Amino acid sequence: MSVRVRLFAGAGEAYGESEAWIEHAGDVASLVAALVAAGGPGTAEVLSRCALIVDGVRADAPDTPVRDGALVDVLPPFAGG
Repeated sequence: MSVRVRLFAGAGEAYGESEAWIEHAGDVASLVAALVAAGGPGTAEVLSRCALIVDGVRADAPDTPVRDGALVDVLPPFAGG
C-alpha cells in the first residue's frame, strides 16, 4: 500500500521533506514505523507528539486503517492565541 504523506512544520523538518509517498502495511502503526525508518534523526520523537489526519479524519488509534492511496497529514502541536 502506498499513501501520500504531507508533513507540516517541525514534522517535515525532522523527516527531511515536507511530502513523501510511503509504502506501509495498512494501518497507522505501520505508517508511523515506515516514516520513522525513512526519516531523519529525531523523526520518532517528533512523530510521537503529532496528530495524523487520514483523508480528513483524525486517526488516534494505532490500528486505524489507512487505505491505499490515502492522503495523510502529519501535524505537530501548534501554539496560538
